Amino acid sequence: MARPSSSPARTTQVAIVALPPVSMSGVGPIVDALNLANEIDGRALYRWQVCSWDGRPVPLAGGAHWPADAAFGDAVSCDWLIIVSERFQQFADYRLFLASLSRVGQRTPLVTGIHHGVWWLAMAGQLSGYRVSVNWETYQQFTEQFERSIVTQQIFEIDRDRATCAGGQATVDFMLAMIGREHGPELAERIADTMGVGTLRSGEERQRIPFVTAPGERHPRLNDALLLMEANIEDPLTSDEIAGLVGVSRRQLERLFRQYLGSMPSKYYLGLRLAKARTQLQRTSKSVVQISLACGFSSAAHFSNAYRERFGVTPREERRNWIEKQHGGGVGAARAGIDEPRPAAMIEPPDAGGG
Repeated sequence: MARPSSSPARTTQVAIVALPPVSMSGVGPIVDALNLANEIDGRALYRWQVCSWDGRPVPLAGGAHWPADAAFGDAVSCDWLIIVSERFQQFADYRLFLASLSRVGQRTPLVTGIHHGVWWLAMAGQLSGYRVSVNWETYQQFTEQFERSIVTQQIFEIDRDRATCAGGQATVDFMLAMIGREHGPELAERIADTMGVGTLRSGEERQRIPFVTAPGERHPRLNDALLLMEANIEDPLTSDEIAGLVGVSRRQLERLFRQYLGSMPSKYYLGLRLAKARTQLQRTSKSVVQISLACGFSSAAHFSNAYRERFGVTPREERRNWIEKQHGGGVGAARAGIDEPRPAAMIEPPDAGGG
């Protein structure tokens, strides 16, 4: 129920730029949080518009469309700019979009990237010198591509006039944190209750790896082990070291991996490192030797043998096949002469023995 108030509130003008591919679950929580803030407070705290690049309805996953209130361009003026996308995907006029995003971002008091919206902001030069929350799927490559950003694995970061969020369920936590900062924690908690959200997470919480931390499958020691693996790709730990660091015996660690992932820790760790290597082969210009060292292999020969056993091709063949595929489609960056950083494709879980 809205609380009566005789004091007018300053209305924050919000522009939400939705870039395909995006889903209802990507845009919906942003709009829902702002709408509920107005309803519960009883005043027009926020006024928002959803923008697409060309002013046409935004295509959503599943075939639906979100109506666009305006096209995004230099004429957009707002207090809070939000860029949301669930996969980085270039489009015909993306260079023009980046130029407009850079200009609008420079004059906007608060600029936010959600999920892969963070990549668009970084490419527009908006995140240099800022703490940046990047979705775990592309954390490593973002770190390599944008060295002037301070990249974290928190669910969201609020750093001066820039805010970033890893996306997914963290979008709700982030939006309510922003509303709470501006209008008090009580309003944020009431919105959370209305949305059926339990305990709100702060930006201090680290991202969880989805395929092992789904509800009902959560085990803290296993999560700790996986975070250690993610953080030690270049200098891999032994199974004994991981077990000691998470506080279990090696046998207990192996039992957890077999129970939840159907794999031994060493095999899973190798799959994780090879998945990282595959991403770098496809998306960076690093040499095979550089990639082998960055992914924890003692020699290029060892790397090549392990890679061929896992993917059926050598690292050099992988890169050649990828380049040919991009050229064949006529839209690859190499063919178009585009050398801007591009995020990795969604990283699939390493082979855990079950496919």
